[in-house]
Amino acid sequence: MKSTIQGTSSPPLAGNPPEPPTCYHCGLPCPSAVVVSAERTFCCHGCLTVCEILEANGLQQFYRMADAPGVQASDPSEDFRYLDADSIRTRLLDYTDGSVARVTLPIPAMHCVACVWLLEHLYRLHPAIRESRVNFPRKEVSITFRCEELPLSGLVALLHSLGYTPTLRLQDLDRPARKDSSRPLLLRLGVAGFAFGNIMLLSLAAYLGLDAATGPAFLRYFGIVSVLLSLPVLLYSASGYWRAAARAARTGVVTIDVPIAIGIAALFSQSLFEIGTSAGEGYLDSFTGLVFFLLCGAWFQRKTYDTLSFDHDYRSYFPLSVVRRTQNGDERIPVNDLAVGDRVVIRNGELLPADAILAAGRALLDFSFVTGESEPVPRQIGDYVYAGGRQVGESIELEIVKPVSQSYLTSLWNHEAFHPRPADGIQSLTDRLSRRFTWTVMAIASASAAVWCFIDPGRAVLIFSSILIVACPCALALSAPFTLGTALRVLGRNRLYLRNAETVESLARVDRVVFDKTGTLTRGGPGAIAWEGDPLTDSERRAVHALTAHSTHPHSARIHQATADKTPSPPPHTHSFREVPGAGIEAYIHPHLYRLGSMAWTQTPTLETEPTPNPNPLPDVCLAIDGAPRGRFRLDAAYRDDLPQVLQALRQHYPLALLSGDQPRDAQTLLSLLGQDATLAFNQDPHQKLAFIQHLQQNGHHVLMIGDGLNDAGALQQGDVGIALTEFVSSFTPASDGILDAFAFSRLPAILRFCRSSLRIIKASFAISICYNVIGISVAAQGLLSPVIAAILMPISSISVVVFAVAATERTARSNGFE
Repeated sequence: MKSTIQGTSSPPLAGNPPEPPTCYHCGLPCPSAVVVSAERTFCCHGCLTVCEILEANGLQQFYRMADAPGVQASDPSEDFRYLDADSIRTRLLDYTDGSVARVTLPIPAMHCVACVWLLEHLYRLHPAIRESRVNFPRKEVSITFRCEELPLSGLVALLHSLGYTPTLRLQDLDRPARKDSSRPLLLRLGVAGFAFGNIMLLSLAAYLGLDAATGPAFLRYFGIVSVLLSLPVLLYSASGYWRAAARAARTGVVTIDVPIAIGIAALFSQSLFEIGTSAGEGYLDSFTGLVFFLLCGAWFQRKTYDTLSFDHDYRSYFPLSVVRRTQNGDERIPVNDLAVGDRVVIRNGELLPADAILAAGRALLDFSFVTGESEPVPRQIGDYVYAGGRQVGESIELEIVKPVSQSYLTSLWNHEAFHPRPADGIQSLTDRLSRRFTWTVMAIASASAAVWCFIDPGRAVLIFSSILIVACPCALALSAPFTLGTALRVLGRNRLYLRNAETVESLARVDRVVFDKTGTLTRGGPGAIAWEGDPLTDSERRAVHALTAHSTHPHSARIHQATADKTPSPPPHTHSFREVPGAGIEAYIHPHLYRLGSMAWTQTPTLETEPTPNPNPLPDVCLAIDGAPRGRFRLDAAYRDDLPQVLQALRQHYPLALLSGDQPRDAQTLLSLLGQDATLAFNQDPHQKLAFIQHLQQNGHHVLMIGDGLNDAGALQQGDVGIALTEFVSSFTPASDGILDAFAFSRLPAILRFCRSSLRIIKASFAISICYNVIGISVAAQGLLSPVIAAILMPISSISVVVFAVAATERTARSNGFE
């Protein structure tokens, strides 16, 4: 396949600049030069190469599954040989016998069905790959391959060449082997379902009134078979309730599992007594059905949040390897092998893995990950730099002074506030109600049996059993899981992923909302840019565009984009370019000297004068031409879409607060958005944010903290609910109670309303269940209700509560505008 490189020089239409062509493989625009092959355009030779590889291996169907389904190809020069080190390979592989290995790799670039199809057909790209299976919700692929023919580094390099580079982090080395957490529950559910169905068939004669025709021998035989079928349900399927009841007995804390265990024991004991004495058929069908439905509720709830991980530490953000500079050249080594005194090379966009001294280069470090401050901080040779900073600009060289495990970032994370709070003192609404329910039912059953001992001693035991059976709290136990489970699924469909069902209840009780600023109220990417001064001429605008093209600073990138020509033209020639971190940039663009940066920098007389870097660079970038002020670019913060509407809706129900590591540059703007009564705190470090949340809680408030980044992790953990806002839900986030997709930020008020409504539905379900129990217990205590009728009424009440909970929750979701 032949290819050529062409410019986008077709003449524009008047008033309508032409749209740049898009890449056939990845769909990204090609604004300058494009690669043309077989009447198809590609943004780079990498995408062309991937297309050729797929076509050579008969995988053309990849492009028929979606338009431009691929991702932009990566730099093929990336070296992954460090993955073959025993210390790395053995800890990443799920299994190996020396010839065949299996590994699970996170693939964040996976985004559509075509990606899944391609990743599951990797065996056609290399003969050593036996099988690959994709877990799309987790954005993972599990690959089985012959490691003697294809090393782990080669496998990762193959994925890298296709644009599906695995995200390998330091935390991955110490991850435990992932177990299918739902498998034991599904086995218990299957056993209960099998027994329930078969016992129902064996009881068919009694249901239809045919027991007289079948004869006592058959009934006794069916009873024995039913007991044998129900024993695995009692000992295995219901084992979780026995263990929970035993823990409650040891700790003295009564939970909903205690009355459930009592009801299960009453049903089985009464059934065993009747079958053993030939007094009746027993209620083993109701017993197995009760356990089956309870496990259905547990499985339903488990599936709502089984795809995300909410606990991440600092290692989640660190890469596995780093480039070490030695006398023999550069080499890539595992980050765990870094030692004090090593020289490492950090490139643009890479994270500093350990505390170090800047040895070479000009550092411009973005510490928003650690401190929340969005403005990059300049550092000079010899300065001490902390782990967690991200280099912006040219490559720098560092000398390590502390191991990774002893860095400032590690000590910050190891602070006790960054660890989950113990849940021992937190009792759900269900548990609080069940404590009173259990003691009340036991007291009524015991009192009724005692009274009937004087009236009719032969009926005392039956009445005692009838009360326990009819008052079995299965409806009480199922209302919360099915309501909250449905709520979790609704919120998940709308891009809020909560840790567990109790978080919905916690969100409903929130009375204070606290925001971080950078990455929370502001979005990733540029905000508005306004020019203040006399309008720039075309030549001046082109000169500014050419000047900013030489800088990687975020402000330069934004101005470069804002000054781009709608009709491409050759850029003017620049020479003597210089950039001073924290101050500005300059260059001669014939016949003038252009300077962009702080006011002090633009007013410096000559090139030979070295200005003092501004320690707190402002978002206003001044322009001077030949030393004469020309005007300034006003760079506004990139606030999220619909932010005013979201905050206005929240202000009607909650007092708001802002905790930011930034300078108070936008204080007035934020105050107008959050309300005049809002609390604004700037220059906040992680411990100050934590202390603020603690102060609110000490005053009796329930706090919702919304933030991102490690600097918010302590506050997220301390808050009654911590929500991490992220642009990519599959990427690493701080330990939190929930993950909110940034695209769903506008739905935050509706989410809180929905959670409050869900709590009301649970209370309504409890009311229905309690009314049923009051009526049933009253009738049973008078001796008017036999155990068999009680066993029939019990599943009917459970089903009615479940139907009400699910239907009411879905209806409430639709009324709040959710899908």
